[in-house]
Amino acid sequence: MASLLRAATWGMFPWRGYCSRGTQGELSEGFVEALKAVVGSPHVTTAAVVREQHGHDESMHRCQPPDAVVWPQNVEQVSRLAALCYGQGVPIIPFGSGTGLEGGVCAVQGGVCVNLTHMDRILELNPEDFSVVVEPGVTRKALNSHLRDSGLWFPVDPGADASLCGMVATGASGTNAVRYGTMRDNVLNLEVVLPGGRLLHTAGPGRHFRKSAAGYNLTGLFVGSEGTLGLITAATLRLHPAPEATVAATCAFPSVQAAVDSTVHILQAAVPVARIEFLDDVMMDACNRHSKLNCCVAPTLFLEFHGSEQALAEQVQRTEEIIRHNGGSHFSWAKEAEDRSRLWAARHNAWYAALALRPGCKGYSTDVCVPISRLPEILVQTKEDLQASGLTDPEDQEELLRVKAFAEQLVRRALALRGTCTGEHGIGLGKRQLLQEEVGTVGIETMRQLKATLDPRGLMNPGKVL
Repeated sequence: MASLLRAATWGMFPWRGYCSRGTQGELSEGFVEALKAVVGSPHVTTAAVVREQHGHDESMHRCQPPDAVVWPQNVEQVSRLAALCYGQGVPIIPFGSGTGLEGGVCAVQGGVCVNLTHMDRILELNPEDFSVVVEPGVTRKALNSHLRDSGLWFPVDPGADASLCGMVATGASGTNAVRYGTMRDNVLNLEVVLPGGRLLHTAGPGRHFRKSAAGYNLTGLFVGSEGTLGLITAATLRLHPAPEATVAATCAFPSVQAAVDSTVHILQAAVPVARIEFLDDVMMDACNRHSKLNCCVAPTLFLEFHGSEQALAEQVQRTEEIIRHNGGSHFSWAKEAEDRSRLWAARHNAWYAALALRPGCKGYSTDVCVPISRLPEILVQTKEDLQASGLTDPEDQEELLRVKAFAEQLVRRALALRGTCTGEHGIGLGKRQLLQEEVGTVGIETMRQLKATLDPRGLMNPGKVL
C-alpha cells in the first residue's frame, strides 16, 4: 500500500528567463488559415507573447513555445483540429490551467497548442448516482462551487485550482487522498479525441457505473497519460456526500521522525482521517510568513476529520492519544469553516510560500511515493540530505546542479524502498529515465507499443512520458 501522506521538497535557484524555439519550424500561412477555418479567427494566434505563455508551466523546465495557440469551443472543433494537425504532421499539445510541475505543456517540437479552457461547461449532474460530467475548462473550485447546495462535493484537491481534465491527464492527487483517493479512483468515464480526430468514450457513451468487468480498462489507460494518447474533452467524475461535520487541527513535533511515526501509527490504527499532511520546520516558517499563520516553527502535521459528531469525537480522541505518545504538542483545533479554510489555504499555498522565501528565484518541485512502512525512513533521510546540501544558500551559483542531483537521489531512494518516482505530478519531461528504472525494460516497451498503436506518428504531446 502506497503512502498517501505527501511530502514535497523544493530547491530554489536563480531564474534565467529564456524561451527556446521548437524544432518544428513556423507553420505555413495556409495551415494557420485552416486552423482559423475550424475555430474562427479570434480563437487562433501566433503572437510570440501568447505562444510563450503557453510554452511552460510552473516547473523549472525552460519555456518551449508552440507555433500557434488555438481555443476550440466544442468537441467537434477539437476533433477537426486533431484531424487537421495529424494529417499534416503537426504536433498537438493540450493545455488546461498551466499549473503542472513537470513541463507537460512544453512544445519540444513546436506545433499547435490546443487551449481547452473555453470549454468550461458542467454538462450533466446525476445526484442520485453521485456523478458529474465536466468539460476540460472546468476547475476543481468551480465544480465544488456549483455543487455547494447539492450535498455533494469532489474531494481531489491539488494545490492549484487546476482544470479537472488536466488533473485526469496527470493523475493528480491532493490533501484528501488518504480517505477519498486520487484521480485514478474518481474517474468513471472519459470522452477523448484520438489522434486523427476519432471520438472515444472509454466506458461507453453516457455510462457512469461504479464497477465493471467489461474488457480492458480504457479509462485507466488515459488517466495519467499526459496528453500523449489523445485530448480529453469531457470527464465523468465520482462525487461524494459532503460530510456532516468536519474538524481540522495542527500539532507540532520535536522531530521529523516523531511526526512521521505518528502518521504511520494513525493509519495503522485505522483512524479514518480525511487529510494528513506533513510540513517541516522550514515550510512552517514559510507558511507562517506567507499566509499570516501563527503556528509553531517545528515539524508539523495538518489533519482533518470527517463524519458525524460522535464519530469525530472518537477519531479526535484516538488521534490525540497517538500523537501525544509520539511527543506531539501545540494542538490547535479548527471547527469553524472559516478557520479550516484558512488553515488549508495555507497548505495549498505552500508552493507560493516557498517561492516567497527567495524572491526572484524559480522553484524546483518534485514528488515521490513509498509504502507506508518506509515513510519514516525516506522522510528522515531526505531531511538530512536537504540540510547537508545547502540548497537554501542564496549566494550559491551552482545550486541548480545540486538541486537536480538531490531530486534524482530522492527518487532513486524511493525506488529502492519499492516506491514510485511520482505520486501525483506525473512524468512530463523530467522523469522519463526514472520511469524506465521504475517499470523496467519490458514495462517501457509495452508502454511504447501502446503509444505507437494509438499515436503511430508520435505527434501527441511529443517528448513526454516516454
